[in-house]
Amino acid sequence: MNRRHCASAAITLVCALALLAAPVQAMAAPGPDPSPSAPGASTPGKKSLEEVREEIETLYRKAGAATDAYNLAEEQAEKQSQELARLTLAIAEGQAKIDELKSRAGALATEQYRNGGLPPGAQLVLSGDPDLFLDGVNQLRVNQQATKGMLAELEQSQQDLETYTQDAGLNWEKLEANRVKQAKARKTVKARIAEAEKLESQLEKEERVRLLELEQRAAITAQKSWLSSGALTQIDREASASGKQAIAYATAQIGKPYVWGAEGPGSFDCSGLTSQAWASARHPIPRTSQEQWRQLPRVAVQDMRPGDLIIYHDDASHVGMYVGSGSIVHAPRPGRDVTLAGAGSMKILGVVRPDR
Repeated sequence: MNRRHCASAAITLVCALALLAAPVQAMAAPGPDPSPSAPGASTPGKKSLEEVREEIETLYRKAGAATDAYNLAEEQAEKQSQELARLTLAIAEGQAKIDELKSRAGALATEQYRNGGLPPGAQLVLSGDPDLFLDGVNQLRVNQQATKGMLAELEQSQQDLETYTQDAGLNWEKLEANRVKQAKARKTVKARIAEAEKLESQLEKEERVRLLELEQRAAITAQKSWLSSGALTQIDREASASGKQAIAYATAQIGKPYVWGAEGPGSFDCSGLTSQAWASARHPIPRTSQEQWRQLPRVAVQDMRPGDLIIYHDDASHVGMYVGSGSIVHAPRPGRDVTLAGAGSMKILGVVRPDR
């Protein structure tokens, strides 16, 4: 990151902290809605900027859910590809083992043929030497056990090979199914983002500025309401050692752009940021926000500490990392950069703790 970028990120960080640390009473109340004659005000047959903001927010939220579906399908496809590679190697090794056992069985049959086709027991009966007979009986028993063991090994190897082949077939079907899911999710993500970008592009320059103001106002209002509710009773808990490492990684990414499906190092989506942050602390967690919500231990909001992950929206389609002082670091959406925000600026579904 160049010095100019670092400076920009630092300014963003300072401004955000100043906003979040300000007493609730000091937050500016939302200003009055624009009059019908003001730029961006609603007119008959035209959506108001607030309606446009809500529609854009909904589209990006749907894109976020589809991104989660894409990431999960990609993760599962990668695991199945690795399993297929393992099974392919096991099949090759199993076939080589069967070939070797069959070769040994063939050698035994050849040896018997060279001895006139007589089984070993008949050859011993025809022997006139008692010592040779007794030695032969012992050797016969050893050979019989070896033959039985070889046949059992051959049978087991054939069963294993059949199982490997069946598993490989099932994994191939799952791999193809996840590739279909990936393609469908990718299409949905791109469609939702394109719709949102189209809506935004139709606005005049002044309206886009006003739209950003509305976004910020909505976030401040939600944060103020959340803090005033008493949901967060203590904001200065200490992070665990692993949590501190995860926070250090996440905050170091401030200023980098959101890109759906990205997990660094140059760009991130929301769960790409949180999963990589905890991976940097040598504590791997699921890749997607929905799987993070499903698999990680949950804690009450009032008990959360820095490093915990806050899951947002009813469909668990967004995640941010709590960093203390009532704030999170997160990758918001396409067109935005990794930044600090109020932890209550979006609808909270719950909190999970990766290192509980």
